[in-house]
Amino acid sequence: MSRIGLKPIAIPAGVDFSVDGNTVTVKGPNGTLTMEKSPSISVNVEGSEITFARPNDEKENRALHGLTRALVANMVEGVTNGFKRVLDVNGVGYRVSVSGETLTMNLGYSHQVIMTAPAGIKIECPSQTQIVISGADKQAVGQFAAQVREKRPPEPYKGKGIKYAEEHIRRKEGKTGKK
Repeated sequence: MSRIGLKPIAIPAGVDFSVDGNTVTVKGPNGTLTMEKSPSISVNVEGSEITFARPNDEKENRALHGLTRALVANMVEGVTNGFKRVLDVNGVGYRVSVSGETLTMNLGYSHQVIMTAPAGIKIECPSQTQIVISGADKQAVGQFAAQVREKRPPEPYKGKGIKYAEEHIRRKEGKTGKK
């Protein structure tokens, strides 16, 4: 039985939750998020709690039960507090800057790497070697952070590149000379 799917979600103050057919909408101080849910999973609002139910114990319905509950919980969390990913840039001459919605990165290439943030994503650079990506949609924040990291992934010998702040790079020993 799904343990995650059975947990109710508390609706915080200032958040509006509505279900229209298969469309789930959550409105809050950080924006509005919508999602299409599976028709087999039913969503019920009882007071200030959201509960989820499935019609039977088939494998697909069990999987969708927990998935739907987790996605809606992330939507509620996103419109109240938001999500944030921090990336560190390591390397001599590597630096980043942001102007408006445009992120400009000098990553050791012969050209600058320029990326534009998608809608709903906010980029900040507290220093020349740190990028903070934030927004209400957890999937969009993570996807954009992965795209930024992809421009120069960290390498294992010197640790140069873009890495997540909480990521640990396993370092390798370099070549040894002839003996």
